[in-house]
Amino acid sequence: MGGYLFIQMSQKFKSTSVKVDFSEFQRDLKEGRVNKVSISGSTVMGERKDAAGLVTKFSTTGPLALDTEFIKELEAAKVSEYKFEPQDDGRFWILLSNWAPLILVVVLFFFFMRNLQSGGGKALSFGKSRAKLLRDDERGRITFKDVAGLPEAKQELEEIVEFLRDPKKYQKLGGRIPKGVLLMGAPGTGKNLIPKAIAGEANVPFFTIRGGDFVETFVGVGASRVRDLFVQARKAAPCLIFIDEIDAVGRQRGAGVGGGHDEREQTLNQLLVEMDGFEGKEGIITIAATNRPDVLDPALLRPGRFDRRVVVPKPDLKGREEILKVHAAKLKLADDINLSVIARSTPGLVGADLENLCNEAALFAARGGKESVTTSDFEEAKDKIMMGTERKSMILSKKEKETTAIHEAGHALVARMLPGTDPVYKVTIIPRGLALGLTMQLPEDDRYNLTEREAHNQIAILMGGRVAEEIVNTDVTTGASNDIERATELARKMVTEWGMSEKVGPIHYSSREEHVFLGREMNKTSDVSERMAMLIDEEVKTIVMSNYNRAKQILRENFEKLKKITDLLCEKETIDAADLDRIIFEVDGSPSSLIKSAS
Repeated sequence: MGGYLFIQMSQKFKSTSVKVDFSEFQRDLKEGRVNKVSISGSTVMGERKDAAGLVTKFSTTGPLALDTEFIKELEAAKVSEYKFEPQDDGRFWILLSNWAPLILVVVLFFFFMRNLQSGGGKALSFGKSRAKLLRDDERGRITFKDVAGLPEAKQELEEIVEFLRDPKKYQKLGGRIPKGVLLMGAPGTGKNLIPKAIAGEANVPFFTIRGGDFVETFVGVGASRVRDLFVQARKAAPCLIFIDEIDAVGRQRGAGVGGGHDEREQTLNQLLVEMDGFEGKEGIITIAATNRPDVLDPALLRPGRFDRRVVVPKPDLKGREEILKVHAAKLKLADDINLSVIARSTPGLVGADLENLCNEAALFAARGGKESVTTSDFEEAKDKIMMGTERKSMILSKKEKETTAIHEAGHALVARMLPGTDPVYKVTIIPRGLALGLTMQLPEDDRYNLTEREAHNQIAILMGGRVAEEIVNTDVTTGASNDIERATELARKMVTEWGMSEKVGPIHYSSREEHVFLGREMNKTSDVSERMAMLIDEEVKTIVMSNYNRAKQILRENFEKLKKITDLLCEKETIDAADLDRIIFEVDGSPSSLIKSAS
């Protein structure tokens, strides 16, 4: 600002002054006409009187730098006022122009980093842990009462709660509480809910972080965050640390493209040290959750780190009913609701699915303007979850509709005629999800094993749609592509994994084709010889074709039933087990035919 004013004043001064020669200035000086003088280097500016006595401003430039001799001349001429100004040789502006780009970069960098700090980016603290400390009000004080359907898992973790409440009870006997607990189970089974319940029961600080929050592009950031996490935990001990999806950082070392030097493995090494290193971590219990325990590093699973492995399974019938009671307590239910019946008709659903079922049922009831949630709302919600959303906007031609009905009628009839198969729940030709039609079977009880006979029946049922198209239309479509894929995969497992082939025998064969980024080695080769591979392929084909022929025999013998089921599907678009049984009873006249074997 000062430089700008100086330039303005100089320009104003120059515009009102007269430029004179130095010789003329010297003559005026000797004649005593000069009053004031301002000297800057070889430049002289001042005031003088002309012959008429008028004062004017002037400026001149001397041939050499003005020195002390010139001062003596000024004093001899009795100049009333003279002063020397510092010389501006332009060096400052030259230096400023040279250093201006660097200064600008530095200023912008500090301005950018300051904005990141104030805006919550925390760019200068990316090595700090991102774990959240959840308090009772933030986690809603969840206890074991809120966890339903997992009695064994809760029993395993009760000792953890007891230790956090009273650690001296175990320490005085020389016992050591497990340092870590690994929760393993399918997605949606409640692995995230259990640690919150443990912290709520014990009323201790609860740190939570995702496995992916450790790893960054910058080298050393993940390890730094692990160290900072345990530093915070030691200050808050006794406490819980919950690491969700630990397989993101805990996969086997030495695998993958990065070898042993990538950032993820450095983070894992630091986690191993913190969990069981030279320093004791008394009062800190680490809980981790994963649905891929097979890819974790063995060093992470050894005693002293994750001492206990707790399986969080899919709920059984009783567990599903308990879970439904927890979620249905928030709904306004009608009097006709029977949660045990709903639980029996939802095998294979996990806690997250059941919560979604209750929510969808409430949405259906609200959409229909009802005062309470009824059984029909739960049925619609169950169909949506199990079979997909109805695509009512998708209009099929009459021919495509008939072909879809023939295909689904083939599935349903083979499933109903084979003994020992799951009951047919519903058959529809309304497009749902990615399918043009669906045949839904629901088991009467929870199933944990699959017999050889049941496996053969499943393949026959899968082939029923393709066979029905052949028998009725004498032409096939691409609609059976997924059925063929599933049947072939099931037959291959029967031969290579389950020992259900007489020629191959009870021997496990696997090609060991693993994905490198899931924690497996890149150069694993197949352990199946060429001759055995050919035999396996032959056995797979034999199993598929034998059940294909079984389905063909059933549908040919019951061709009239197939046509009636097809016609009813074209008329109603959706039929249930009662409609299917009614057609079969009308043809045969007795239910005894339902249990006869068509093999």
